[in-house]
Amino acid sequence: MMKKKETIRVENLSTGYHSKKGYNIITKHINASLFSGELTCLLGPNGAGKSTLLRTLTAFLPPVDGQIFISGKPLFNYSDAELAKVIGVVLTDKLMVTNMTVDELVGMGRSPYTGFWGHMSDNDHRIVTDAIDLVGISNLRGRMVQTLSDGERQKVMIAKALAQETPIIFLDEPTAFLDYPSKVEIMQLLQKLSREQAKTVFLSTHDLELALQIADRIWLIDKSHGVTIGTPEDLSLSGDMSMYFHREGVTFDAESGMFKICHKLGKSVRLTGSNAPYHMVKKALARQGIDVNNDSHNPISIEASEDGYTINGLKVKSIDELINIVTDTIDS
Repeated sequence: MMKKKETIRVENLSTGYHSKKGYNIITKHINASLFSGELTCLLGPNGAGKSTLLRTLTAFLPPVDGQIFISGKPLFNYSDAELAKVIGVVLTDKLMVTNMTVDELVGMGRSPYTGFWGHMSDNDHRIVTDAIDLVGISNLRGRMVQTLSDGERQKVMIAKALAQETPIIFLDEPTAFLDYPSKVEIMQLLQKLSREQAKTVFLSTHDLELALQIADRIWLIDKSHGVTIGTPEDLSLSGDMSMYFHREGVTFDAESGMFKICHKLGKSVRLTGSNAPYHMVKKALARQGIDVNNDSHNPISIEASEDGYTINGLKVKSIDELINIVTDTIDS
């Protein structure tokens, strides 16, 4: 396994932006590092300062206070040209381009080396081809960008960042606007790139469940608690994940490491069984506000198994039919 190295370090970093009253400080006193070969996700509620922190780390906004070091060198010591060879940025905004092919757009990642209108050498073309192959979009070569789906376009933008040959890639909501399978595909792609290309990948996202399953490290951020950093598992067991995202009706299950909806449960039925049918019936009942127990005196008794479902000895064909009988019985 390739040894990970620190690529970015922030010391006592405070972020914010100018307002009419001066600086509006969003986050204070962040001390943290990012490493090669790791996928790190920035999580937090809306308005917590994710975009401001990301824009500060990518030099789009100046820090209010503190220092940002890239490969041990202060960020402000980098020229724009130098920074373009160190940090690649993929924004969430939909790129509105026409009359440009996938190859041409990915080729724009070579502009730090060729100039915006510079001539691409054979080596530049090879790097573009390698980036396209790494992302797995060779089938899109020659396509016009405006004909691509959102997921395809996001892959092209990631390929463009790879063609830029930077050790660090920042992404702002890379899975926004995508369907769930595409979200998973993009996150797995970013994880693969961090591993196989030893990239430092840092992204903001609202897709909590995906981040908790794929990220090597999580940065939790909100205005009340500041920034807390750790692996998804450590943050789950410490209670930080639950604290940062506490809302009425939502609970964090430390055992599974996932968020769950808290249904208000009133009446109950007896439920026995095992495996997936048992858990699916329990889930369907919870959605109706019905709890389950193993009380033999409960007037409603359900059995769920691979062979089917019964309620008080009556066999039914589906969970839908079962729930209708339960709710009619309880309401009567």
